Amino acid sequence: MLSSLDHLNALGEGHLPGLLGIRFTHAEPGLLRSELTVRPELLAPNGFLHAASVVALADTTCGYGTRMLLPQGATGFTTIELKSNHLSTAREGVVTCEGRAVHAGRTTQVWDAEVRGPGGRVMALFRCTQAVLYPK
Repeated sequence: MLSSLDHLNALGEGHLPGLLGIRFTHAEPGLLRSELTVRPELLAPNGFLHAASVVALADTTCGYGTRMLLPQGATGFTTIELKSNHLSTAREGVVTCEGRAVHAGRTTQVWDAEVRGPGGRVMALFRCTQAVLYPK
């Protein structure tokens, strides 16, 4: 089943989500939760969690959610726009993400995500638009 946590976590093995250590903790159509343990390799040279690590967590969460909601006949999707507002950061601990479908149409999907730091404080707000792909 596409929404099983084991399946979602296995999808990232050998790819960027697996290399970063992204783990899914909850999955249902239109709502996914994930987490990432902060470690030195994910930090910027200033000692704080790199913004790209935060974006990768949010984009992966929303992307896997998009997969779960693909319409019949679709072969996949691609991100066509993303935006993030970074409000705080972390140096250690576990960072969490919750992604929610805002719009799940036949040709596009829009997802919002909140990334939270170890204390629960909002670190980033994220939105992406996905183009649904069909065979030619």
